[in-house]
Amino acid sequence: MKTILFSIVFAIGISFVSVAQKVYVCDYKSDAKVKVYVADYKSDADLVVYKCSYKSDATGNSGLWFFCDYKSDADVTIYFCDYKSDADLVIYFSDYKSDAEWLNNSKKYLMY
Repeated sequence: MKTILFSIVFAIGISFVSVAQKVYVCDYKSDAKVKVYVADYKSDADLVVYKCSYKSDATGNSGLWFFCDYKSDADVTIYFCDYKSDADLVIYFSDYKSDAEWLNNSKKYLMY
């Protein structure tokens, strides 16, 4: 009995800790949780993002993003800003999955 209870509590705890990065892009700044600016250079970014082709690949809070078609499917809603000064988070898109990482850990909380 204790083993089953422990397994259930552990599974629930893991589900809260592991945050998938399914992202929905909002049309309006006021609808988004995070305002994002896309940098031209990796060195200017807080987060290097890799666009995943499959929802199952976008795991954890490490810059692996899957763009959802529906807001209800997303973990986080974002809005792309035209100006860096308007953004909460500056990202750089990489063509390589291995490049995805946080460069500024102090902003990591934004994607939870």
